[in-house]
Amino acid sequence: MKLAIVTAYPPSKVTLNEYAYHLVKHFRQKESIKEIILLTDKTEGAKDIMFTEEGCKITVKDCWAFNSYVNIINVTKAINAIQPDAVLFNLQFMKFGDKKIAAALGLMLPLVCKLKKIPNVVLLHNILEEVDLRSSGFTSSKLMQKVYGFIGTTLTKLILQSDTVAVTMQKYVTVLENKYKANNVKLIPHGTFEITEEQLSYSIPEGPLKVMAFGKFGTYKKVEGMIEAVEMLRASSGLDLEVIIAGTDNPNVLGYLATVQEKYKHVPQLRFTGYIEEHEVSTLFKESAVVVFPYTSTTGSSGVLHLAGSYAKAVVMPDLGDLALLVKDEGYQGEFFEPTSVESLAKAIETIVTNETYRTALGKANYKAATAYPMSKITDMYLNTFLTLIANKKSRK
Repeated sequence: MKLAIVTAYPPSKVTLNEYAYHLVKHFRQKESIKEIILLTDKTEGAKDIMFTEEGCKITVKDCWAFNSYVNIINVTKAINAIQPDAVLFNLQFMKFGDKKIAAALGLMLPLVCKLKKIPNVVLLHNILEEVDLRSSGFTSSKLMQKVYGFIGTTLTKLILQSDTVAVTMQKYVTVLENKYKANNVKLIPHGTFEITEEQLSYSIPEGPLKVMAFGKFGTYKKVEGMIEAVEMLRASSGLDLEVIIAGTDNPNVLGYLATVQEKYKHVPQLRFTGYIEEHEVSTLFKESAVVVFPYTSTTGSSGVLHLAGSYAKAVVMPDLGDLALLVKDEGYQGEFFEPTSVESLAKAIETIVTNETYRTALGKANYKAATAYPMSKITDMYLNTFLTLIANKKSRK
């Protein structure tokens, strides 16, 4: 099979680039794939691909750009040129841009493949029906929320023209089948960027206990409460804690982290890392005592939770939305806090960092949950889907 994957890819800063990195790493080990063609966004640096690793041939075509109005034309041209056996789209609704028209045009590409009779699968990481538009930074206007709802419904109908739409949570399957009467939706879990158990260490470095948050911040991911919770703990218990804010601004709230950094410049042992390169992720997680999810809302299956699980980390989570569902459905464990309460968050962090036995037990439980669906298993599920689509296409000829 010659497989084309439409995605952002490191060193791109566009969302889902890290997920694509691990997806490709495992796809290339499959004997039934002879070549992977990455149809990626344009970046200044070369794509982060280990061509020396074993596996199938990889070809990179930088053929689209964030917020470009001609992505649909350029990606279609690339698909025409390479003639793939199948196409996988690694998508969420803001994949091709945060401007409405640019985003919408890009999301029409699965329909283009369908019209060309090229077997295609959309991996859809979130659905707008489960996104809180206000807290996620889209709009606080009731009227505009209705407008976005209409646009989202229209775009979802376009995406559902794909041969198969894969979603990462059973709840999403139910919503799409009930609302859109879709019969081509399939549950394929997020999967875990796994490391072997032999590589794990449940110990953490001596010195300050690192309390870490990871992601793109400023909309529903806000770090002020986390910083204030740690300050509260230091004052009440004397714990030696370091706060690590790992990541960047959400594209909808540029400048957010700079503002936070200025506001809390008096706080000791507070570190803002900026963008984390792929090779830095391992050290960041291994050195952390606890991973905090300072969320006021959720927009889909959490890649950070799966990542924390793969490194056997204890987590502190708000008891809301999709995170709570993941805990129930996939077996993750952690301390929960009230999303709007600094005191509740401080107590949850304290419960973990002051009890090494409990911290280790949470880490082991999360590792078990994460490794139930390794990326090798997830890529097999996609591969079986493609092989079925290709076989059906041949039988219709």
